[in-house]
Amino acid sequence: MTSSLPVDVQPEPSHSRPTTSTLAHRPGRWIDGWDPENEQQWQAEGKPIANRNLTVSVFAEFFGFMMLGVWSIVVPNLPAAGFEYTTDQLYWLIAVPGLAGAAMRIVYTFMVPIFGGRNWTVISSLLLLIPGISLAWAVSNPDTSFAMMLLVASLAGFGGGNFASSMVNISFFYPQAEKGKALGINAAGGNLGTGIVQLIVPLIITTGAGIALDRAGLIFIPAAILSALAAFLVMHNLSNAHSDLKSYAFAVRNPHTWILSFLYIGTFGSFLGFSLTFPTLMKTMHPDVPIQLAFVGAVTGALSRPLGGALADRLGGTWVTMASYAVMAAGVTGLVFTYATASFPVFLALFLVLFAAAGIGNGSVYRMIPITFQIGADTTQKRELGHRAAAGCIGIAGAVGALGSFFVPRTFASFGIEGGLWIFAGTYLVMLVVAWGVYARPGSEIASERV
Repeated sequence: MTSSLPVDVQPEPSHSRPTTSTLAHRPGRWIDGWDPENEQQWQAEGKPIANRNLTVSVFAEFFGFMMLGVWSIVVPNLPAAGFEYTTDQLYWLIAVPGLAGAAMRIVYTFMVPIFGGRNWTVISSLLLLIPGISLAWAVSNPDTSFAMMLLVASLAGFGGGNFASSMVNISFFYPQAEKGKALGINAAGGNLGTGIVQLIVPLIITTGAGIALDRAGLIFIPAAILSALAAFLVMHNLSNAHSDLKSYAFAVRNPHTWILSFLYIGTFGSFLGFSLTFPTLMKTMHPDVPIQLAFVGAVTGALSRPLGGALADRLGGTWVTMASYAVMAAGVTGLVFTYATASFPVFLALFLVLFAAAGIGNGSVYRMIPITFQIGADTTQKRELGHRAAAGCIGIAGAVGALGSFFVPRTFASFGIEGGLWIFAGTYLVMLVVAWGVYARPGSEIASERV
């Protein structure tokens, strides 16, 4: 799966590259002269360094997604802990972390070039102490006002921002030929945090005397410190990492940026939105089932993302994306018709189909972006502009797509479970038609390019 980011990650012109394969290491774990396109440098020193940074990056991003997902488990346990919030208020507490995370993605995109990848990973890891400690304090008192609880929930957006800075940082370390694989590993490894937090937190907060919700926040104290320590000891800063703000300008002016962002809401937005909402839905519809089983949904979506990229490479991203929408529409329709009578295995199976299709769609939409922006690029200059516009598009689409984590719970809150599922079914069909009309309609120039 080919991928890029809202930063200048294209190879430097040959005349500006270092003439030696030797890297210069400075205090503070700074590296000068990094050029992954230099094969001699890459094989001699670059690849082992890049892989070590990737490993710690996945580790740090994993905890970021855990923070983003922890409220999906905290919220359905609030009533049992003595909090008397309305159903609408509970759904707000699920929705706000995702909304804040989408906004933080934009901010975090520019932090790596300013501070350095290693330095910012240390900082962003320690920032998780703020929402973690705040969560532990807020849930310790059932008299905490809803407004204060909403503010504390929004702090989880720090975890959502980690995804953007992590992807930006890793993009600098790898050559174009290996960038897609590295970013896919980074994304999938981080996304798993959403599911794993749903598995371990219910076990941690359960005590013989009841529920100790404060533990859901306290676990981030050792996690944040461990993540920061690993980044401090293992990772590196690259002196030639810099932002390409013009890539955003190119992307904003291109209508494909907004079409693809709309399509990405349907895939990544669904994955993230349903991941955060699934535990509450499960507790509402099947209260006798252990809530930690909700983790299989997010894990399924995370693990299916690389499959979407591979299928898109073979079949074309548009057709895989359209198939994903069709399957998601069928999945939510099945949930509507079995809403009142379905056993838990049927309920779970239909949701797993939904998660798998959304994950596959994540990979296929990302594959569509770089190809779309190369259509008609018949000169070196146009191809370069296309690369930069695609990079900006992925940054914008990532932030816009994350808004699904807000729209999904708010849709259920506003229209009920059945009404919300019908709305999602209709939305997926609209997205399928848009994808077909723009990128697959027979006879169109774009369709001939197999986007």
